[in-house]
Amino acid sequence: MSDGIDHTVPVTWIGRAITLPETVSASLEVLFEGPVHHVRVFEHSLFVRLHGRAIATTRPGRIYLRGSGAEFFDNPWLMLHEYWHVIKQWEPRTLTIGSYIAECIRRGYWNNRFEVEARAFADAHAHRLQTMLRSDALLSR
Repeated sequence: MSDGIDHTVPVTWIGRAITLPETVSASLEVLFEGPVHHVRVFEHSLFVRLHGRAIATTRPGRIYLRGSGAEFFDNPWLMLHEYWHVIKQWEPRTLTIGSYIAECIRRGYWNNRFEVEARAFADAHAHRLQTMLRSDALLSR
């Protein structure tokens, strides 16, 4: 069974770029009320390992994953959390490396405002995204 990922592409330190499935893209665009196709996702990224136990990390326009794209796309909460960082924090430049480090120093990782906001959005919308993705999967059968 194909997972829709070209596994012949060599993996680099940033990982292997993967394509966002159309159903995931369409669902995220509804929830974020705008385009998400410009965000590049990289699976099996060695870059993430520089961030301790993190399973994902973000930079402007990019999401880096420790694991596979398939695992990421099967986790609505994590997708929402990471896309929130990119679209609602990096893009408007409220999140920068300096501001993130300062927040972690002041409040720690768990209580820094960037993580609190991303978790709150994911908590509020994960069930809806999961429902949207299930509906799309049922319709495509």
